[in-house]
Amino acid sequence: VQLQASGGGLVQAGDSLKLSCAASGRTLSSYVMGWFRQAPGKGREFVASIHRTGVRKYYKDSVQGRFIISRDNARNMVYLEMNSLKPEDTAVYYCAAREGSFYYAEGLKFDYWGQGTQVTVSS
Repeated sequence: VQLQASGGGLVQAGDSLKLSCAASGRTLSSYVMGWFRQAPGKGREFVASIHRTGVRKYYKDSVQGRFIISRDNARNMVYLEMNSLKPEDTAVYYCAAREGSFYYAEGLKFDYWGQGTQVTVSS
């Protein structure tokens, strides 16, 4: 599967932004999907994940209540709605697909990665 993230940009603290991830090559419903981010000078970190059917979701503590992950399997799309953005949310955001099962945990292995989209939050 090929993944392409989009929707990043420059926003102010407190603003909202919605990222999209388009999948091609294989039906998205075959995968657990996730969003990750990498801030300048830091390692890549987990942000959120969603079960194949969308019924279960898991979030990094620092984004819980502000970010919403969703998917539209019919359109082969995954989304990350980001609200109340903070400067510390500044990063390149990546979507990823996992062939294994969904778990309420970080640190799971994701098998396919898209190119990132830059999100910059100014204070």
